[in-house]
Amino acid sequence: MRLVFAGTPEPAVPSLRALIESERHEVVAVVTRPDAQAGRGRKVLRSPVGALADEHGIEVLTPARAGDPAFLARLRELAPDVCPVVAYGALLPQSALDIPAHGWVNLHFSLLPAWRGAAPVQAAIRAGDEMTGASTFRIVKELDAGPVFGVVTETIGPDDTSGALLGRLAESGAHLLVSTVDGIEDGTLRAVEQPGEGMSYAPKVTVEDARVSFADPASAVDRHIRSVTPDPGAWAEFRGERFKLGPVTVLDEPGPRPGELVVERKRVLVGTATKPVRLGEVQAAGKKRMAATDWARGTRIDEGERLQ
Repeated sequence: MRLVFAGTPEPAVPSLRALIESERHEVVAVVTRPDAQAGRGRKVLRSPVGALADEHGIEVLTPARAGDPAFLARLRELAPDVCPVVAYGALLPQSALDIPAHGWVNLHFSLLPAWRGAAPVQAAIRAGDEMTGASTFRIVKELDAGPVFGVVTETIGPDDTSGALLGRLAESGAHLLVSTVDGIEDGTLRAVEQPGEGMSYAPKVTVEDARVSFADPASAVDRHIRSVTPDPGAWAEFRGERFKLGPVTVLDEPGPRPGELVVERKRVLVGTATKPVRLGEVQAAGKKRMAATDWARGTRIDEGERLQ
C-alpha cells in the first residue's frame, strides 16, 4: 500500500524504519513538525523522523498546521491508502482524516482506553501501573478514542524510567504497526470500539509538573522521578536554586524529616513522608551531573538543610 507516515520525535523512528523496510508497502512521503531550534547553539534541526526520511530520499512535508490548504492538496496528490501516525504532535482536522482510503492509524503507547493523551508512559509509571503496552487504532475526532486494531503488552519494571520504557515500546510498537497495516491491506483485521469505561487521561508533562515533593511517600517520590526521567527531568530547590535529580532508591529504614538531607560517607539521603530515599545522580545549578556523594563532598551542607 501507499503510505504517508506522520511522526516527529525519536520514539517514532523505529516505526518509520520498519515501514520503509517492509516489502509490502511504499512510504511515499513523511509528515513531521517544522524544523526547530535546539541545543545551546539554537541550531535549526530536522526532526528525527524527518532526518530518517531524508536519508532514504523520501519527500518530507512540514506544514505549520495539518489543515493548511497547500498541505491537504499535496496529500490528495499523493493518494495514500493509509497514513500511519506515531507521536506526530499536532491535531489532524477532519479534512485531513478523510483523505486516505483506510484512514489514519495511530500507534499510541498505552493499553487504550487507559492513558489517552500526550504522556501515557509517564502517567503509567507515576500511577504505579504494573503493566502497560501499545495500541494501534483508527484516528477519529475525539482524542485517542478510535476503534482499536491491536495491542502489545509490556511489564513495567521497578527501576524503569519513562525513557527506558518508551524505548522498548517504540520497538515492539513498530512491529505492531507494520502488522496492523498488513492486516488492513489483507482485509483480515477489524477494528474494535474501545470500552466505554476504564478511561484515563495523560496530559503533557510540563517542567513544573516534574518538581518533586518530598512531603509525598517514598514510593511516590521514586515513581515521580522515574516518570520524568529523562524528560523533562525531575527537580527540587536547594538553597533557592533548581537542583536536578536522577532516579533514587527507596530505603527500608528510619529517615529524617521530609526533604531533609543527611550526608554519610557513601550515601546521601533525603527524608520523605515515609521512608528515606538515597540520591543517585544529581545536578546542582551551574554544575555537571554527578553522583550525589561527589556533589556532597564538594558542598558544605549544614545540618537540617533541605531540598524544597
